[in-house]
Amino acid sequence: MSRPKMHVRTGDQVLVLAGKDRGKKGKVLQVYPNKQRVLVEGVNMVKKAMRPTEDNPEGGISEREAALHASNVKVIEARKEAE
Repeated sequence: MSRPKMHVRTGDQVLVLAGKDRGKKGKVLQVYPNKQRVLVEGVNMVKKAMRPTEDNPEGGISEREAALHASNVKVIEARKEAE
């Protein structure tokens, strides 16, 4: 089974073209090719309720990035390839 082709890769600098964060720039943290989604640093922040655990005894609400559809981002600067 082949993986779907994506125009962005982890480490690329991208510009958000659509949605509530239109115009924001950020670095791609993760790419999900099967779902056609990307995770961009500091973009599409959502609040998530965290249950108390051993690591986080208080629990509470944390903010984290949510994935965007790949068609809503445009590559500004591709990551530097190791030479």
